[in-house]
Amino acid sequence: MITMGVEEEYLLVDPVSGLPAPLSDEVRAAAGLGPMVQGREVQPELLQAQVEVATPICETLDEVGGHLLRLRHAVGIAAEQLGCRLAASAAAPLAAEAPAAVTCQPRYQALHARAPQIVNELLINGMHVHVAMPDREVGVAVLNRIRVWLPTLLAMSANSPLWRGRDTGFASWRTPVFSRWPVYGPPPVFADLKDYERRTGALLASGVIADTGQLYWQARLSERYPTLEVRCLDVQLRADDAVMFAGIVRALAATALREYKDGEPEPECAPELLQAAMWHAARHGLSGTLIDPTGLPRSAGDTLCLLTGHIAAALEASGDSREVGALVHRLRRQGNGADRQRQALAQAGMPALLDLITTEAIAP
Repeated sequence: MITMGVEEEYLLVDPVSGLPAPLSDEVRAAAGLGPMVQGREVQPELLQAQVEVATPICETLDEVGGHLLRLRHAVGIAAEQLGCRLAASAAAPLAAEAPAAVTCQPRYQALHARAPQIVNELLINGMHVHVAMPDREVGVAVLNRIRVWLPTLLAMSANSPLWRGRDTGFASWRTPVFSRWPVYGPPPVFADLKDYERRTGALLASGVIADTGQLYWQARLSERYPTLEVRCLDVQLRADDAVMFAGIVRALAATALREYKDGEPEPECAPELLQAAMWHAARHGLSGTLIDPTGLPRSAGDTLCLLTGHIAAALEASGDSREVGALVHRLRRQGNGADRQRQALAQAGMPALLDLITTEAIAP
């Protein structure tokens, strides 16, 4: 059984204006005082209007869901006590003209000094899924195999259509906002671990990035944990949406491990085509076609069927088939977070949208 962990980033918003509320230090301190939070489960993020949570290592999806609900509730209660609300949107739907306050930590201050305008506009929130790897050599082989599925995952997870009160036309506006960093996008294909280390070392030696934490590929090997980390996902409206992605990512990793052990060839997709597929997924979400892992346009529904078929055996082996299948079915019926945000806005305006992203964040 492959173990996993999930990190989620949230926005703190004023309950009346809907503007980002720079109260991360206070909210994290208040959340950490209760019995529901341990260790470094609630962490600072780049901007003071953001907060991050990290689950412990989990073996089952029930564990993932339980921890995410526990942490969302702990942070949500702390936020309410301090006069703001927790919002599960991957981009701030509203923002003031003034630059966002940067968290007072040396690394974050250094990032701001390097690229102040980029940092000022990073009111975006992602979800990262870590899956354990037996070693980094195997991790590279798995990375090469799952990269072609990143556009599908991005389209499914898209939950950031609004920016400064307007519809951006993108399902995941977080994706182009974050793409301004020098190392971003789908990872390239690596020959082996030696090649991975040589090329990442060259990026560090160039001085353009300060540390491996700035390797912002949408999937990468973690430098802190013995895991592969999928980073392309928008933060999800609901905790059970996040559980679905944890199950899918683990199944993709398990399938890639089996293919690697069986000596199956790695899937081929040219880097420029994969980059275009990611942009297309961020732009359209599930509303039209997707570029499938072979590089061909296919309806979103057919691409999701292709994904679930690809990981079916792994889901069955882990006991996740029924739960993930039901959640994917709900996603196809209700749409992704971007679809639901647009529906709320169209039906009852910005108050309804703000109610959606704050209420769903702590929904059971």
